Amino acid sequence: MSQTIGVPRETFAGEKRVATVPDVVEKLVKLGFGVTVETGAGAAANFDDASYEAAGARIAASAAELYAGSDLIFKVRAPTPDEIALMKPGSTLVSFVWPAQNPELMQAMAARKLTVLAIDSLPRQLSRAQKMDALTSMASISGYRAVIEAANAFGRFFNGQVTAAGKIPPAKVFVAGAGVAGLAAIGTAANLGAIVRANDTRAEVADQVVSLGGEFVKVDYEEEGSGGGGYAKVMSEGFQKAQREMYAQQAKDADIIITTALIPGKPAPKLITAEMVKSMKPGSVIVDMAGEQGGNCELTVAGEAVVRHGVTIIGYTDLVSRLAKQSSTLYSTNLLRVTEELCKTKDGVINVNMDDDAIRGLTVVKDGEITWPPPPPKLPAAAPPKPAAAAAVPAKKSGHGHGAGEPASAKSLAIIFGVGALLFWLVGAFAPASFLSHFTVFVLACFVGYMVVWNVTPALHTPLMSVTNAISSIIAVGALIQVAPPLGAGTEGRPGGLILGLAVLALTLTAVNMFGGFAVTRRMLAMFRK
Repeated sequence: MSQTIGVPRETFAGEKRVATVPDVVEKLVKLGFGVTVETGAGAAANFDDASYEAAGARIAASAAELYAGSDLIFKVRAPTPDEIALMKPGSTLVSFVWPAQNPELMQAMAARKLTVLAIDSLPRQLSRAQKMDALTSMASISGYRAVIEAANAFGRFFNGQVTAAGKIPPAKVFVAGAGVAGLAAIGTAANLGAIVRANDTRAEVADQVVSLGGEFVKVDYEEEGSGGGGYAKVMSEGFQKAQREMYAQQAKDADIIITTALIPGKPAPKLITAEMVKSMKPGSVIVDMAGEQGGNCELTVAGEAVVRHGVTIIGYTDLVSRLAKQSSTLYSTNLLRVTEELCKTKDGVINVNMDDDAIRGLTVVKDGEITWPPPPPKLPAAAPPKPAAAAAVPAKKSGHGHGAGEPASAKSLAIIFGVGALLFWLVGAFAPASFLSHFTVFVLACFVGYMVVWNVTPALHTPLMSVTNAISSIIAVGALIQVAPPLGAGTEGRPGGLILGLAVLALTLTAVNMFGGFAVTRRMLAMFRK
């Protein structure tokens, strides 16, 4: 028998999101599930009850009715004690939970014999987990919204302008933390025309900052800041001191500061001190995206926008909810992907497979037993290093393109030259004089062909082949000798009509090869120029 997914109305103050939107309801129904939505659940996100019914959902008149008839609950915010009491024992909850910060909540859900999948506990280092990563989806929205809130509180343009009334300089924005939210803020501020600088404890994000139009500001202290799973770690006191000095300099220059620093399971680090706020220009703005976890600024008030020392400090905790329709759509898609992993048979019945690394990471309570924290996921093993013997093979190759071994010894070279000299002496002693000029051209052609073609690295053959063809057209020398024999040869040295015609044809083709080769080379090399 298929299971029913229940989507309640969020009761957290100011929360406008809904866990499932009508478009996703249709896909859940195709997976075999029944879907029940509490009346008014999507109203704050501009999804009315009629749209849910049209998508195949049933509307429940109350939360008690919804929870009583649901086997699987989709929520945005962690449930309250009253909501837990309404859930059926043995039912499954998928929601943000934050198990490290809510031990009492974990105990209450375990006592109710629930199975709980915390969407915030997804092992993000798994590549296939990206489609289920609601943290990334929500962070990108909050980073965008942070810039919008900053622009609303800021008294000037973001972009510089030259008007008849005077020149307006661009706003200077500093972003502390270049995670998903920080990168979204950087891209948004840069697109609005601001001068954007950013810092992060993880040096590997510097290229991402630059690619979005920002400038990465490095702390003058060498220490690795990656904490695994895409998060930063708590840095040493030495690093923090150097970081505070850098932040103090940026605060004096910046018009807008956006802070995004969070450490899983710990309070938000204090990055902006009261003294830094005092040093900022009047009318400046700070958007503290970590307000709900204590804030990155000492003067932040969670959920409010306050003015301190002439600086507006925004500590809103509902940035994502202020774009409720967009965030609900992305979040519901993330939950759909989780459901697809839970119901691979598409029969409307979930299977919480604890052998699946992604599902195991999500599951913080299983049938009333707390299973958090999960063991580290089994990541693919790194490729084994190549054997030393195999690595040494390329070192034996000569510097020439087609050389396969060590350079020839002096003895071998002496033998080769001796044999070659003997052959040339025999040709010169017994061959007719008319043959020697042709033989000389042939030898020169072979020598030039070897030095230019065979002696070039194979990887360069494609861009250089046109040049080598042009140079190898040494045959033109032979054709010219046939067309115009040396002076003093008289009429007896003139070639026959057939030979003359062939020589002229050779000259024509060679000219095309030479000039065409150089033309093609120029076009090919132009592809590699900026």
